[in-house]
Amino acid sequence: MIEFEDVTKQYPDGTVAVDTLSLRIPSNEITVFVGPSGCGKTTSLRMINRTIERTSGRISIDGEDINSKDAVALRRGIGYVIQHAGLFPHKTVVDNIATVPKLLGWDKRRARTTAMELLERVGLDVKLAERYPAQLSGGQQQRVGVARALAADPPIMLMDEPFSAVDPIVRNQLQEELLRLQRDIGKTIVFVTHDIDEAIKLGDNVAILRVGGKLAQLAPPSELLANPVDDFVRDFVGRDRGYRALTFVHPDELPVKPLPAELVLDDAGAPVGWRTDHEVQPVNAVYKQGDSLRAALDAVLTSPNGWGVCIDANGRAVGIVDQVIVAEALRS
Repeated sequence: MIEFEDVTKQYPDGTVAVDTLSLRIPSNEITVFVGPSGCGKTTSLRMINRTIERTSGRISIDGEDINSKDAVALRRGIGYVIQHAGLFPHKTVVDNIATVPKLLGWDKRRARTTAMELLERVGLDVKLAERYPAQLSGGQQQRVGVARALAADPPIMLMDEPFSAVDPIVRNQLQEELLRLQRDIGKTIVFVTHDIDEAIKLGDNVAILRVGGKLAQLAPPSELLANPVDDFVRDFVGRDRGYRALTFVHPDELPVKPLPAELVLDDAGAPVGWRTDHEVQPVNAVYKQGDSLRAALDAVLTSPNGWGVCIDANGRAVGIVDQVIVAEALRS
């Protein structure tokens, strides 16, 4: 557990970035810091690994004050992922991932083997191992950044808006990859974002900060949406918080209709697009069996014909839903 006790960060010019912040970050869960610009999200994150030093108060990890450890040793035991991945441009992908293990004294073979395993774990082809960052897409670079942060198997990972610089489709893929990884590895993750939807999707707990670095509310996403503590939180999560709350509604089994002839599938049965008189329009969104009601509604709303495609765990299309089916589930 990471604990902030009356933590303040004040700069020499008198600016207070974080103001008497007190909160507890549970182990093996994702806690998201979110809020408007100037609320101290990144400052709070960076005080955990002491890349920014606190002015007063106490930050502890499992009861031990972080200032009782050497700052460099502390950082080597904490994974850190930032925007644009922050990879070393002169190092290959595999050498980027192996950076911290080598600093910790691992032999070259062990560090390389671990790096290659992590490439696959974050969903990248091992053929990319000898490429340089400039030869990768933005999404691939971010995955390498996550792999590098995981290389020494740190119990804590800090992630500072790691997916904000990629397009929405890649961003969604990276979010799903992070959730999959977290189910496998169970790290203590502190994640910074300015996007309330990302916070709600990823966080086991969400801390909303006010401008000036004060905590407004810390709660699981469902509680945050159902019971915002004041007008600031209510306005920040938005008037459509009822729609966002559908993320946490999982119908036992949403009935589906048979696949229509207009839906084009690939050889593996995955949806490709909708056939019209003149072209095939792409399937913009799908939802998986067991997904939330929000995912099903999004698939319906983004479809050119109002049909949302349901897929199984292997990506094969198994049926469609329409507005009537979703509306009935909402009434239930």
